[in-house]
Amino acid sequence: MNQTTIRNETTVTGVGLHTGKTVQMTMKPAPADHGIVFVRTDLVGQPSIKADVSKVVSTNRGTTLQEGEAQVWTVEHTLSALTGMGVDNLIIELDGPEIPIMDGSARPFVNMIEKAGIQSLEAPREYYIISEPFSFEDELTGASYMALPSDHFELTTMIDFNSSVLGQQYATLINLKDYKSEISPCRTFVFLHELEKLLDQNLIKGGDLDNAIVLVDRVMNQTELDALAKKLNKPAVKVEKEGVLNTISLHFANEPARHKLLDVLGDLTLMGKPIQGKIITSRSGHKSNIEFARALKKKLAELKKGEGVPVYDPDAEPVVGIQKIQNMLPHRYPFLLVDKVIEMGENHVVGIKNVTINEGLFQGHFPGNPVFPGMLLLEALAQTGGVLALSKQDEPDRYDTYFVKVENARFRQKVVPGDTLILKMELISPIRRGLVHMMGTAFVGSKLVCEAELTAQIVKRVS
Repeated sequence: MNQTTIRNETTVTGVGLHTGKTVQMTMKPAPADHGIVFVRTDLVGQPSIKADVSKVVSTNRGTTLQEGEAQVWTVEHTLSALTGMGVDNLIIELDGPEIPIMDGSARPFVNMIEKAGIQSLEAPREYYIISEPFSFEDELTGASYMALPSDHFELTTMIDFNSSVLGQQYATLINLKDYKSEISPCRTFVFLHELEKLLDQNLIKGGDLDNAIVLVDRVMNQTELDALAKKLNKPAVKVEKEGVLNTISLHFANEPARHKLLDVLGDLTLMGKPIQGKIITSRSGHKSNIEFARALKKKLAELKKGEGVPVYDPDAEPVVGIQKIQNMLPHRYPFLLVDKVIEMGENHVVGIKNVTINEGLFQGHFPGNPVFPGMLLLEALAQTGGVLALSKQDEPDRYDTYFVKVENARFRQKVVPGDTLILKMELISPIRRGLVHMMGTAFVGSKLVCEAELTAQIVKRVS
């Protein structure tokens, strides 16, 4: 399937659950490979925050993202709606710090998406494919997760609060086509006795008996209820028995379990790609959801690297030989770190660097115990990526590539004289405005020795 966005802009206004601030939220179309990005239009420079697990800074009764000084609170219901409706790319503008809570479910955001319409884009959708079982446990909370291979996405959640009011429940989503009717209307829930504690933590300032299911697991006396109502700035209510507070009725008998599923789906959206596989959760919460998302993303990345080790045949003719490389790159001995290119496609390139003891760098870098410098591993990867980037220019010999950023660099194994480096660079996103964002992995044989995300800028040489 291809990636999607929305056809038209759509706007909604509401109150943030925890901040209590009125916020206007506008969804706008975005191009392929853009992902979901939040924009704080009320702050100087209108900073943006990518919907990614690396941006999570808090999971206290909701998921909060941060980039620099900018934050967006309570993103999970909106993200759940986007994944449930199959939207991959979106700009979400906010003139305040928190997503509106609306009725406490994802249904208002589903309505926004339906109103805007869904637009298919000319780029294939990429999935995180679960190829082998993976389990995760949070010892502090007792939450557990299992990811299993499947030819489609399926999610099951189980809850158990050891409460006579809310005991064991489970919910299952077998097909995302059922998300709109079976999951999106399900509202967040809270125990009545928790409200005062949350208020004391400076949370739920926008809480209302209309935007949450309130569960009464302990009958409070009227004095306590009146004091709580005053803190909430809401009319007092009477509680005569345990159960669901009689200001609302449940949409489903297992609505709490279904809302937990809704939350899990929203938090897993922060992995950045949809999942193909079956996920089973027990006692889930935002903190453990995010920890599981990080662990699963890391595991899947490791599996992908293992599957993607290039095969080097020394007898095969190079795709790009050293003379052509010298025509493209300005580097020369001792700083030309690519001997040949053995593979090149639309979005990836594989180069070879033979490490010998005759290289001058070994005279000063760990003399007597020669080790190829980690910084030169990154440079070798960058030069390999430069061959791919410049090959897309009409006159490659008139351009250079310059480092802009290096992120998430990891050095796994030593590289020593006699090793043959296999240098693989893959485009993370299409080249736009001369910016090249690539994932680099370096191998010796089948062993991963280095990995990093590298960003470079293609610049035309001055005549």
